[in-house]
Amino acid sequence: MDIEIPQAGEATLLEKTPAAPKAKSAAVQPQRGWQPIARSVGTHGALIIASFIAAFPLILIFLTSLKPESEVLSTSINLLPRHMSLDNYSYVLHDNVFLYARNSILIAVGTMIFSLIITLPAGYALSRFEFLGKQGVMLSFLVTQMFPAPLLLVPLYVLFVQFHLLNSLGGLILAYATTALPFSVWMLKNFFDAIPRELDQAGLVDGLNVWGVFYRIVMPLTIPGIAVVAFYNFINSWNEFMFANLFLSPDPQTATLPLGITHYVFATGAHWQWLCAYAILVTIPVIAFFFWAQRYLISGLTGGSVKG
Repeated sequence: MDIEIPQAGEATLLEKTPAAPKAKSAAVQPQRGWQPIARSVGTHGALIIASFIAAFPLILIFLTSLKPESEVLSTSINLLPRHMSLDNYSYVLHDNVFLYARNSILIAVGTMIFSLIITLPAGYALSRFEFLGKQGVMLSFLVTQMFPAPLLLVPLYVLFVQFHLLNSLGGLILAYATTALPFSVWMLKNFFDAIPRELDQAGLVDGLNVWGVFYRIVMPLTIPGIAVVAFYNFINSWNEFMFANLFLSPDPQTATLPLGITHYVFATGAHWQWLCAYAILVTIPVIAFFFWAQRYLISGLTGGSVKG
C-alpha cells in the first residue's frame, strides 16, 4: 500500500481543517461585562434609597429645629426654613438640659459597666463549662426575653418601694442592668464560643488559673463583642422612658433626658421647634459614641455569628 507524503509547500489535512468559530463567545463577552455593572448600579441605588428613607425623619427634625414657631405652625408646607435661626437651641440649652444630660450619662455609663460586670463571667461560664442546670439557665434567659416590658412595671415598682429605691439613679441602673442581662449573656456566650478552647488549655498549661485565662486571653480577643453589648446597654438606658417616668420624679436633679422632653408638651399643644431642637441635642452624644466605637461594632456584629 502506497502512502502519499505531502511535498513541501502543500497543506496537510489538519492545516486545511478550519478553526472553530469564536464569534459566539466574542458576542457573549460584552453581555457578561454589563451584568456586574447593572447589578452594582441596582444594589447601590437600592441602598441609597433605603438610606434616604432612614435618614429623612432625622433631616426633617433638624430642619424643623431651625424654624421659628410661626413657620412650624404655618399651613403651607416648606421643607427648608425661610428664616433660619438657632434661637430654639439657645432656649433649650438654658432649660436644665445639662442636668438631664448629667443624669442620663451617669445612668447609661453605670448600666453599661454594671451589666458587663455581671454578664461577662456568666457568658464565659455558659460557654466553657458543663454543669447541672446549664440548659435550664439558658432557657430561662431566653424565656424572659419573651415577656413585654410593661409586664415588669408592677413587680419592679413593688420591689423599689420595699427597698426604698424610688427616685434613685442607682435603682434605675439596677433595673436597666437586670432587664438587659438575658440578651447580653446570650450575645457574649456566642462571642466566647467563637474563641477556640485550645487557647484556654494553653493558658492553663502556662500556669494561669481560670480567671487568668478569662482576663488575659479570652477577654482581649472578644473586645468587639464586648463593644456591641456595651453599646446596646448604653443606647437602651439612654433612650428609655417608661421605667424612668415611673421610678423617677420630674425634678431636674434626678430626671433624665427622655423625661425632660415632656416639659415641652402641654395640654394646649406641643412646641415642636423646641422638641426638635431637644431631640437633636439628645441624639448627638449617641452618634458621637457610635462613630468612636464603630470599628469594634462592625467586627463585633459579625464576629459572634460563626463558631470556630
